[in-house]
Amino acid sequence: MRHARRLVFLLPAAAALVAGVWGGLVRMQVLSALPDSGAGWLTYHGPLMVSGFLGTLIALERAVALGLRWPYAVPAVCGAGGAVLIAVPTGGIGAELLTAGAAGYVATSLAIVHRSPAVFTVLPAFGAGAWLTGNALWLGGAQIPTVTPWWAGFVILTIVGERIELARLRRPVRGARALVLAGSLLYIAGLLATIAGGAVGTLGARLVGCAMAALAVWLLTFDVARHTVRQRGLPRFTAVSLLAGYAWLVVGGVLLAAGTPLASGLGYDALIHAVFLGFAMSMIFGHAPLVIAAVLGAHLPYRGLFYVHMALLHAGVALRVGADLAAWPQGRGYGGIVAATALAVFVLVTAGTAFHARGTTAAHGPGA
Repeated sequence: MRHARRLVFLLPAAAALVAGVWGGLVRMQVLSALPDSGAGWLTYHGPLMVSGFLGTLIALERAVALGLRWPYAVPAVCGAGGAVLIAVPTGGIGAELLTAGAAGYVATSLAIVHRSPAVFTVLPAFGAGAWLTGNALWLGGAQIPTVTPWWAGFVILTIVGERIELARLRRPVRGARALVLAGSLLYIAGLLATIAGGAVGTLGARLVGCAMAALAVWLLTFDVARHTVRQRGLPRFTAVSLLAGYAWLVVGGVLLAAGTPLASGLGYDALIHAVFLGFAMSMIFGHAPLVIAAVLGAHLPYRGLFYVHMALLHAGVALRVGADLAAWPQGRGYGGIVAATALAVFVLVTAGTAFHARGTTAAHGPGA
């Protein structure tokens, strides 16, 4: 029953994902079958995907890990914020709720640091601070492209912290920790510089791009996925998902470091989708079996079908990023459709696998 109740937190996250993807496709005008009803939530594609979906999901996973009751208020508030953005034409208090949820997530992260002070808990806490700052800037009227590096920092520093923790299981390479700390500090310094605007802000954005690429190279070099990719089944699938995601993070970092402006345009579109689709969603795909087992208590056995949604995702991102860089609008739309299909296949395959696994366990007993 405890695991079943947690499903309630996932429902608004799923709604935010569907609304965010739908809004993205409508904004690209790639499917005439998707009506633009004038709904206000169509303008909240970024906040729904980052805070409504990713924020709720990550906050729920952290609440489960912490093992206390109060952190569950965070995914509840974030889910409510996403629901308000969808339901209220003007957005209502959705932004306020998502910002409050991010503030609660900072408190959750600090509680984790207090329980286990280490680099791998401190970096995600900085990521939580980046999420809160980004939401506060958005709430204060900042344009979404200006907020994007902060939201990206939330995802990147969270993942880096988690992978450092797993890297402890292997013999550490001398100087590896110093390198990842330097890259993380460079990212944070660049974020702070972007607030100044003007030439300083531009330099800060380039520093963020350099740090993004450096952290991705560190992950490609030192992550345990380099070794588990040689195994079979789920370990290999997870490793392939992670390594492919790290490669897209390199692409995003290079684009930003090369001077891609944080303003609406094809270059910016390539940048954000390399990071938030190519990197972030690949992390979701790779970690889904472990997260579902922890959150819902549902064993998710490996299936070869997992490679279908992973292949579709990266094909869609490659097509979209390539089309953006080649100024090919139709290709950009096709890439969006393929990526959206990947997300739909991921949800269906994951839900079907979990349902089948639970049915098998119920039929044969827990010892089966």
